[in-house]
Amino acid sequence: MGKETALFEDDFGTEFEDVFGEGMLAGANDTAPADPFGADAPQPVQPVADFSAKPVSAVPFSFAPVETAGGDAMLPAISIKLFYEREETRALMQLCAHDRRMGRATVECMPGGIPAAIADLRANPTPNLLMVESSAQASQVLHEIDSLAEHCDEHVKVLVIGAVNDITLYRQLVARGVSEYLVPPFQPLQIIRSISSLFADPDAPFLGKQISVVGAKGGVGASTIAHNLAWALAENTHVNTTLVDLDLSFGTTSLDFNQDTPQTIADALLAPERADNSVIERLLTRATERLSLFTAPANINQIIDIPDESYSMVIESVRRNVPYMVLDLPHVWSHWVRNMLIASDEVVIVCQPDLASLRNGKNMIDQLKGHRVNDHAPRLVLNMCGVPKRPEIPVKDFAAAIGVEPDVIVPFEPEVFGMAANNGQMISETSPAAKSSIAIDHLACALTGRAVQHVEKSFIKKLLGK
Repeated sequence: MGKETALFEDDFGTEFEDVFGEGMLAGANDTAPADPFGADAPQPVQPVADFSAKPVSAVPFSFAPVETAGGDAMLPAISIKLFYEREETRALMQLCAHDRRMGRATVECMPGGIPAAIADLRANPTPNLLMVESSAQASQVLHEIDSLAEHCDEHVKVLVIGAVNDITLYRQLVARGVSEYLVPPFQPLQIIRSISSLFADPDAPFLGKQISVVGAKGGVGASTIAHNLAWALAENTHVNTTLVDLDLSFGTTSLDFNQDTPQTIADALLAPERADNSVIERLLTRATERLSLFTAPANINQIIDIPDESYSMVIESVRRNVPYMVLDLPHVWSHWVRNMLIASDEVVIVCQPDLASLRNGKNMIDQLKGHRVNDHAPRLVLNMCGVPKRPEIPVKDFAAAIGVEPDVIVPFEPEVFGMAANNGQMISETSPAAKSSIAIDHLACALTGRAVQHVEKSFIKKLLGK
């Protein structure tokens, strides 16, 4: 995606460039029997961007792009051994090893290619995933793979990195039980997603995209942004969405959506081992046809202490049931909040144009960038800009100091937000043409790659004020 900039430059003196679309990749299906390695071959994954200076043999065949629908799951605690020939491949794998998605996996990189792998397997146990690189011609690669198969355990997954983009070679490797065949150039995320596809749970392969919204300080309107973003995703870009309010003591989701919910997210967090699909479905409240709510109890009569792992278990269960999930995170810094932000597919940090937001926001962005090296940088929302008589840091100076351009600037429109709050509605319902509504729609488009699809109200609904 190109450079993201903010909306409404006329009001706040910053430049705007409309950048919704993210190139999506489309997959190709190709299956063949597997025998020596005992692994069914997944669909081939294709190169997405140049990383290597070493040329690849050009042939008429090229794989179709892979579609990256849904979110990215954490790899299980597997052992991975890479036997490389080129230093570029080792460097790439080291980048992968430090990615958040591979935090539970152990990675070893050793030189020598397939011959070194054969020698290693003679004396050591077979890893869960064996990655081998070979720049040899097709006939030599097949000969070496046949020799490698004699030393592998039955259920090992094998990923081959080759130099020939050849469909015939690919099919012959698959017939020998190779799980995946990749040809450079590629990027770290392609490798990670290829590995992830090999170890995906066949009973629950889908995982929705997790979008976390958090404020740089208290009172910046992060919950309001999260709630309106969830509405915009569901109703204006037409994707099924679940909003999860994780501010257990003071969450406002039920108030903002005018919902009385006897069951809340706390019911799932207190018994995460029982939070299967049917339980999650019962606990959710349906706000619209496409938007479901997981409200917070918002009760201070009892202090609820939730183990960190309970949050991860419940959130993963929710992700398996919906394409998009928006987390409304409380303004606290704890292990579970930090882990939730790091594990998110997208992070939205809400700031006001003041010094406290600048300091805290920069600290959060720098912290998250270090743990999310292969992910999009945290997205910045500047909220409540243009308050009369309030000194503010200019948008240009704020962006330069914090290190990222704001994706959207939400103007100070108290009448728009006040009317929506009093009615238990979102601003897109009450004031769809307001600048704040358009800003939230732009953020939803940037996160999904979809265009806004406003549905005109019927005459009867207009009369009834619905």
